[in-house]
Amino acid sequence: MNGLPEELHTYKTLLETWQKTINLVSSSTLPHLWERHFEDSLQLLSYLPPSPSTLIDLGSGAGFPGLVLALCRRESLKVTLVEADLRKCLFLDNVSRETFLDITVIRSRIEKISPFKQDVVTARALAPLPKLLDYAALFMREESVGFFLKGKSNEVEIEMAKKEWNFSLEIFPSLTDSQGRILKISHLKRIPLHD
Repeated sequence: MNGLPEELHTYKTLLETWQKTINLVSSSTLPHLWERHFEDSLQLLSYLPPSPSTLIDLGSGAGFPGLVLALCRRESLKVTLVEADLRKCLFLDNVSRETFLDITVIRSRIEKISPFKQDVVTARALAPLPKLLDYAALFMREESVGFFLKGKSNEVEIEMAKKEWNFSLEIFPSLTDSQGRILKISHLKRIPLHD
């Protein structure tokens, strides 16, 4: 963890403790917790805008990638985590307290939130891309950007999304999953329905 905030170690320890009583991450990933979850989230750091900005992480679960990014960019990134599960929200609040991190945790289904615009939208393992863009559009303005960590079905999902949405797309290889991709999406606009 050279060069990374010590608080990430605190976060990992808390996750291992809470995982004994609530299912925060898939138990099959526990032996590779750092690589599978933390490093997967950390790879987004190099793509984030350098200037201070706002970020909303949709379907945060145990906090990946939003909480990891918040800990690494605590001076310049104002982060909101959205999670419907009460126990996961309590976990996120606990990590926030233990690491003295100022974040906002919203316990709600995404579609029930009154939309507010953010500079960056992130999500990991939340929904297929067409549905994910439905959610992301609630929080994106013209110049906002979305970063979505996707698995091997990313190409199929992109083609499905193009039937409903116009967007600019950049695709980056995942550093933690040979079949995974990071999708950078901007200029998101729904394609008008024709009668």
